[in-house]
Amino acid sequence: MLRTNRQALSDGLRDGLPIGLGYFVVSFTLGIAARHAGLTPFEGFITSFLNNASAGEYAAFTVIMADASYVEMALITLVANARYLLMSAVVSQKFDPSTPFYHRIFVGFDVTDEIFGITVARPGKLNPFYNYGAMLVALPGWSVGTALGVIAGNILPPSVVSALSVALYGMFLAVIMPPARNDRVILISIVVSFAMSFLADQLFGDISAGTRTIVLTVLIAGIAAALRPIKD
Repeated sequence: MLRTNRQALSDGLRDGLPIGLGYFVVSFTLGIAARHAGLTPFEGFITSFLNNASAGEYAAFTVIMADASYVEMALITLVANARYLLMSAVVSQKFDPSTPFYHRIFVGFDVTDEIFGITVARPGKLNPFYNYGAMLVALPGWSVGTALGVIAGNILPPSVVSALSVALYGMFLAVIMPPARNDRVILISIVVSFAMSFLADQLFGDISAGTRTIVLTVLIAGIAAALRPIKD
């Protein structure tokens, strides 16, 4: 059993290395946003280590910048990270029934889009040490990248910081454009969300950005799911 765990850990480290490198680059720009929210490099590191989610973290930093309440932060983080509840349910079904419960807890701690992808693509029952291997390189890449982004935001000229901030929006576009090309419902939802976000900002600017994001996310996603549910 020990040998199997060691091999699974090695496989996880191998498959998680490119994910960790990608996380380092992306989280560097996220650190710029953290710096705008007033976080220190250590605070940025801890935030990314405990909440390894780009959209969720960026939403949280937006709420911090808006000086919103803890309730708004909890709600917007829940909405932005809700998909991980479904991913965790899928991953849990790949475990052998005899797998101890604590392994499910630890693996569920870091179910990201990319780690979920390599996990479900792995044939056979899931050995939790495979996920531990991927996490060992993914979490440091994401956390250290965020901390360095905060540091860079503090020492680089404002013009460079502004330019680096654009990279974060490029990351979001890279996330949403591939599925939008393949699914008209997603494409329409994205276009509607852009338009509604702009209108909400113009008409309800006195309401915090966090609250507007929560309402629009639930509203648009709920309407899309009701009108065009996924059959399977």
